[in-house]
Amino acid sequence: MSLEPARGPRRGIAMVAHDHKKPDLLAWARWNRDFLALHDLYATGTTGRLLQEALDVPVTRYQSGPLGGDLQVGAKLSEGGIDLLVFFWDPLEPQPHDPDVKALLRIAVVWNIPVACNRATADLLITSPLLFSPDYQPERPDFGAYLSRPTGA
Repeated sequence: MSLEPARGPRRGIAMVAHDHKKPDLLAWARWNRDFLALHDLYATGTTGRLLQEALDVPVTRYQSGPLGGDLQVGAKLSEGGIDLLVFFWDPLEPQPHDPDVKALLRIAVVWNIPVACNRATADLLITSPLLFSPDYQPERPDFGAYLSRPTGA
């Protein structure tokens, strides 16, 4: 039995998991299925297929992480389409696309997006009354000054 999370506006939730963490993410997603079904779900390749099959809800699927899926999720995030990133990454297993993994985590921090890298954090975030409150809008950074800076060219 899962906790009843706050219900509010439809949010974009991206879910990514390395191979050894897919079972953990699937167990977490099944536990929270009814809540996740209320939101727009995004995932990388195999993870997206497994989530769609396990939850029987639509999932926008990108390429597999090593084939560019992490970068696609990062692009969606930087466009403002992702409100929460659940990324169960494997800190004990080397990844051939480690630079992409770091880039995705970096861009989430740049855009002030909540990130859960394990089940405990995902549980806390998905039950947060702030994240899903219609009155709460996370502050998005204004990069106007950065974009208009002199480049010396």
